[in-house]
Amino acid sequence: MKRLTRISIMKFALVLLALTGIGAILAGRGTAEPAKPAAMPLKFKDYNVVFVSFDALQAAHVHSLGYSRDITPTIDAMAAQGYNFTNDISVSSWTVPASMTWFTGVYPSEHKLTNKFAVYEPPVTKLSNLKELAPNIVTLAEVLKQNGYATGGFTGNAGVNGFFGFAQGFDVYFYEKGKFGSMGVSIPKALEWLAANKGKKFFLFLHGYDIHGQNVPAEGFDYRFVDKGYDKKYTGSAKEQEDLREEGLEKGQLTLRDEDVKFWRAIYDEKINRTDEKFKQFLQAFEKLGLMNKTIFVLTSDHGTEFYEHRHFDHGFSLYQDLVHVPLIIKLPGVVAGKVVTDQVSSIDVMPTILDLLDVRMPEAAKHQLRGSSLVPAFRGESVAKDVYSETDYRLYTFKRSVTTKDGWKFIYTLENKTRELYNLKSDPDETTNLVDKEPKIAYELEQKVFAHFKSIGSDLTARPWVTGLNPVYDSQAKGAKKP
Repeated sequence: MKRLTRISIMKFALVLLALTGIGAILAGRGTAEPAKPAAMPLKFKDYNVVFVSFDALQAAHVHSLGYSRDITPTIDAMAAQGYNFTNDISVSSWTVPASMTWFTGVYPSEHKLTNKFAVYEPPVTKLSNLKELAPNIVTLAEVLKQNGYATGGFTGNAGVNGFFGFAQGFDVYFYEKGKFGSMGVSIPKALEWLAANKGKKFFLFLHGYDIHGQNVPAEGFDYRFVDKGYDKKYTGSAKEQEDLREEGLEKGQLTLRDEDVKFWRAIYDEKINRTDEKFKQFLQAFEKLGLMNKTIFVLTSDHGTEFYEHRHFDHGFSLYQDLVHVPLIIKLPGVVAGKVVTDQVSSIDVMPTILDLLDVRMPEAAKHQLRGSSLVPAFRGESVAKDVYSETDYRLYTFKRSVTTKDGWKFIYTLENKTRELYNLKSDPDETTNLVDKEPKIAYELEQKVFAHFKSIGSDLTARPWVTGLNPVYDSQAKGAKKP
């Protein structure tokens, strides 16, 4: 799979700046000269926010981030007019912990939604819930609601089900019946709510699982990117994807033909392309409401997903770049920036950035809560580069912690067996060569950094044994798994 380079990123950014069709829709006006940073308004008090999560969108499959196949024209057009953060790393590699960090500004180890169930000891099971696990945490929606915002969430259910605490602070929080719902359902609901609330300042969370392995188009695939000669060993069904995920976890790795890997990546691209089209339709309807010039857009994904890059399918079970490198685009109203930000940042920076842009009053309980930092200085051309930390306790199948340094080193520690991985992302962006033995000093220093970081947030990694077990996400994984 083609990887991102600074040159390819800049090349695509320059090309996309020339686009005017979708760009005019996004800005709600014609083209304009990029605003000079010093002259740009960096406070948007009482403006609206539309926060969009394209669930399971791997950064490496976004055209404006260097992907060769042009499958994301709407997202790319917004990137061409906004701020395209090309090196955003998620705090986790699956939906529940990663998404909750957006809304709390703390790490999964702190908000404690690290698995679907807080207790899974059949017949006793108890779903995770933010109020019970971290009762003192204030959510982004709660802060905005206290500042007079109408708050609406429209989602595809599953990992962002309201029960977990995602509904906390929302006036309306919709999640599609069943699991892994589509933006084809959440978008009409969101537009209906917007029409009723367009006279107010609002915060909208829009989400869908259209790109996820467990979602297939309602009308079926048209196989637009699949090689004509493919023998159709696979069809792209959710069941096939689930079986491949579980086989990879059970056996330690999968063995697939090259043509099958190519097929699955083509199916993934079709899903991305279809989702981009749905988002275009949303923007067109949004523009008709007359809200473009009063709205900040934040586009991102909770995590990526793997299609055999490390001989697995799906996500959650590792912290490789395929799973934690995600797109992040911020479009400011009335500003045609067209700026590519290559500094490494974290998904934990989303909440403080939104609050900084809106210049809202912070409740006392939330003032010292945020672990991330605002990315607004990047709009002025200042550096926001940082070391970033990620974690996963996915299904109790594994317990991993990582640090990715701003100069390109990546260290992953697996707690249950104390294995260590070290990669130089500049020379080895695919994370194929473990340098732990060749670079013992760097490995040791980064291991110390990981342990010190998690201890500093109240999660001493040496204080308990890390024993693998069962905490299912999907009903098929264990008898007795209950739907939220």
